[in-house]
Amino acid sequence: MTTQLSYDESRPQLQMVWPEHRQSTPPVLRLVAGYSLRTYRPGDEPRFFRLMELAGWPGWDNERLKPSLSRILPDGWFTAVHEASGEIVATAMALHNYSGLQPFQGNIGWLAGDPAHAGNGLGSAVSAAATARLIAAGYRDIRLGTEDFRLAAISIYLKLGYVPVLYRPEMIERWQAICGVLKWPFSPGE
Repeated sequence: MTTQLSYDESRPQLQMVWPEHRQSTPPVLRLVAGYSLRTYRPGDEPRFFRLMELAGWPGWDNERLKPSLSRILPDGWFTAVHEASGEIVATAMALHNYSGLQPFQGNIGWLAGDPAHAGNGLGSAVSAAATARLIAAGYRDIRLGTEDFRLAAISIYLKLGYVPVLYRPEMIERWQAICGVLKWPFSPGE
């Protein structure tokens, strides 16, 4: 198997979908003591840009954020806050993903967390909140895209209940490699 788990701009993103049979069952949102969940507030942008850099996406600024702002559902930008410091330490967005082919699709986007707070379930909490927001808004087609090397994010999505979309032949090999590293059961029939 020659699948790589590093970033390759030429490779299409992995896709995952919230299963149809779970449309009425949003994921459970859990937060550990010392953290709280809230939605975006004006002034959160600088910390968001820093989280994006920590997650491997440097160069975020107001201009790069602008396309996402018009797609975020009302009260759909979630942040986990470290209560002792008041600092945002994880973020995810519930996005309307209009396209001519999929006009009613919702997406989970821009999941990022501060590695100093890893292991506290914060990525799961903001992703669960964003998924629940899309379900509450009536979306029946909820998806996300990610890269092979974002193993922590993929693990979060799998544990929440998202399933791989095998939309190209090479996706089976890529998902087999990822699930092998994560020790997650994988069946091409998913």
